[in-house]
Amino acid sequence: MTSLSYDRYCDEILAQTDALRAVLTGADLGVTVPSCPDWTLRELAVHVGGAHRWVGEIVRTRASEEFPEEKVPGFAGPDSEDPAALDAWLAEGAAATVDALREAGPEAEVWTWVTEQRTAFWARRMTHETAVHRADAALAARVPYEVDAEVAADTIDEWLGIVSLAQEEGDPEAAELRGGGRSLHLHATDVPGAEWLIEFGDDRFTWRHAHEKATVALRGSLTDLLLVFNRRLEPTSSRVEVLGDAALLEFWLDRSSFG
Repeated sequence: MTSLSYDRYCDEILAQTDALRAVLTGADLGVTVPSCPDWTLRELAVHVGGAHRWVGEIVRTRASEEFPEEKVPGFAGPDSEDPAALDAWLAEGAAATVDALREAGPEAEVWTWVTEQRTAFWARRMTHETAVHRADAALAARVPYEVDAEVAADTIDEWLGIVSLAQEEGDPEAAELRGGGRSLHLHATDVPGAEWLIEFGDDRFTWRHAHEKATVALRGSLTDLLLVFNRRLEPTSSRVEVLGDAALLEFWLDRSSFG
């Protein structure tokens, strides 16, 4: 499995935002989000829309350093508390950011918080930022959550890359994800080839797509693997199956929870 195309990421930012808006329509925006308990559903939506606008300004201005949030037009959300205003604000922000990404193309140099200083990073990041927070919204609104298989697989790939980067940069929790002879296998039961093997080396962990016996295996639908891996579904849920050393899976989840 490989990363999606730049155009597909741009399409997905819009599609995931539209799906988020559908969850919000008619929902109680004051309810607490179980997976992000510091936020109400409205505050979650404003976080997502603010992130879209922030990235849009980075791309539009070809920023070479981090762009101040307070200088992003509309970053704090719509002026009105009317749910219709929030819906329009989300749609407008996502569309404007995608327009900026499409105009720039994938190779434009911009500031990011990783070594890849290109707009391609932000197209991918905003796709998965929106997709995972849509899961948060679905949990709060108590509605089903599904995500396209290619997007779900790439969400897991991207998250593994982020955790790996955190380990390289000395994050104290990610630094503990090592120890020779142990491994973690993710196996999607509904999508052929959607499997990951994470191996804990003496100094760091590595990962690859593979079907091999491991210290612990997590099996379930690809969507549910995404949810467990992003700590939106407990590994003890009846929707997934854990085979082997469940403590190692908990060890991973506990130490990849930064940010």
